[in-house]
Amino acid sequence: MKTTRGQRSLQRLLTIPFVGLVIGLAMTLGALSYSAGSSAVDTLSARLLEETVQRIGQAIERHVVGSGAVLEAAFPNGVPAASDLRQEVGPLRTRFWIATSLHRDPNNYVYYGNRSGQFMGLWRHSADEAELRLKFEADAPRSIQHFKGIAGELQPPLREARVFDPRHRPWYLAGVNSDLQTWTSIYVDFRTLELVATRARRVMGPTGVIEGVVATDVSLLALDNFVRRLKVSANGIAFIVEPNGQLIAASNAPNLRRKADGSADRVAALGSGEPLLEATYLKLRDRLSDSSLAKPGSLSFTGPDGRTIETGYARVVDSAGLDWSVVVALPRDDFMAGVSANVTRTALSGAIAALAVAVIGLWIVRWVTDDVRRLSDATQRIGDGDLDTPMGAQRTKELGMLADSFQRMQIKLRTDRLTGLANREGVMQRLTERTHHSRRVADERALAVLFVDLDRFKSINDSFGHEAGDRVLSMLGLRLRQGVRDTDLVARWAGDEFVVLLDGIDSVDGAEQIRTQLEHRLREPLDIAPAHLMVVVGGTIGLAIYPRDGADADALIEAADRDMYARKPTASAPQG
Repeated sequence: MKTTRGQRSLQRLLTIPFVGLVIGLAMTLGALSYSAGSSAVDTLSARLLEETVQRIGQAIERHVVGSGAVLEAAFPNGVPAASDLRQEVGPLRTRFWIATSLHRDPNNYVYYGNRSGQFMGLWRHSADEAELRLKFEADAPRSIQHFKGIAGELQPPLREARVFDPRHRPWYLAGVNSDLQTWTSIYVDFRTLELVATRARRVMGPTGVIEGVVATDVSLLALDNFVRRLKVSANGIAFIVEPNGQLIAASNAPNLRRKADGSADRVAALGSGEPLLEATYLKLRDRLSDSSLAKPGSLSFTGPDGRTIETGYARVVDSAGLDWSVVVALPRDDFMAGVSANVTRTALSGAIAALAVAVIGLWIVRWVTDDVRRLSDATQRIGDGDLDTPMGAQRTKELGMLADSFQRMQIKLRTDRLTGLANREGVMQRLTERTHHSRRVADERALAVLFVDLDRFKSINDSFGHEAGDRVLSMLGLRLRQGVRDTDLVARWAGDEFVVLLDGIDSVDGAEQIRTQLEHRLREPLDIAPAHLMVVVGGTIGLAIYPRDGADADALIEAADRDMYARKPTASAPQG
């Protein structure tokens, strides 16, 4: 009996404290894991919010920036308008065709009305087809004539049933009352049932009197689709809103509501029916409507279901009066889910480990005294701080997987999906960091920016299709990457434009030599599969040197862009 009581005491001495130690260790690991994961989530979620807001803001700028150039091409500043539209139909038709070729998506419609009530508009249906809309009398309906090509023969006219006076339209009134280009209020297009914004500018006559207004429409459908495709988080939202609270685009709510008569009304943020969207807008409404708060920001608040909501916001403004706000909001739980699951796994592993230790301890005490001593030694090592256990490794691995997941998300935000190169955000961040570093440490090494514009890419797209165009972009992006050093950065800027960042060049002559080599590479023939046609694309490359041509990223890009246009040759057809 004494031996039995001794065995029981030994079991308790070995198993109970050890099990308690394992459980305490599991709880400690869980607490440390949760604390570390929470800190990482706070940092990474804030970065994700900031970059997602920036990405949406840049998408807005890319979507609307072309409208200003369209107006300038349609009616160049300083070119007077005749008082009678009949005198200008030919030149206006040519200029309108060119203007709608600049950014056909979304600026495929340019039109002009004068103080006599005359009107002319050109609507591009495709790269080759368009319709001309004309009226020479204020009280007459418009005639519509289809044609193909910039100087194609006009088809017999079709007359509209209703009559409208351009002088009474919002775009005309806005343009007349503004010295510069201006945006009208966003409205619902009655034909397409899409949100549309119009950009307008007054046109002066030979005597300096306002003769009329030229305008172009910008459909916001593509912008809405862009926001809807964004992967924010499982329960997160992103939206674009006007200062008056009207939605422009949202990832989880419509911006229009159809009525029984087939028409549509706009949806306000507070009337969207989405609790998180409405709560976020209500929290930010004063900030978004205050024109003095133009800087991006972020905040946390308690959502309608009691969860903590992390938000990021920024305003997008331009010189023509555009003033939109971008908002991204997501529950903190979406990011903490992995951390909470890891803590649960750690606790379960501790319970299983404690049970296993108890069973093994009983077996060791009963059958092998040597194993008891080894168990005692192991207990001593744990007491001395040797905590090298599978749970520790698992915890580190899981947290590392969580960090790697966020890192992959960030990499995707900075990578061009088609070419695999860096995108606009990636090169701008790298260039900004490099210029800041140069100023901070007085680095005298030269830094060069090359702005690459393909010469005949549009012709290839029109002739062989977008798939062939995509292959051309990928192949030429690879050529640029292979033509520079591993330490240099090649990025796709937009469309058929690329930017190359040459870091640490020896001299300006060295940068000029690299530019020449890259232009030569771009002129080498390409094999367009599956047609196996050899085409020559070519490209023009502008060069800017830091700090000679600019002290920051924006200035260097603009300088390289200007240099590229100065070197731009006359475009020619693709060879095949």
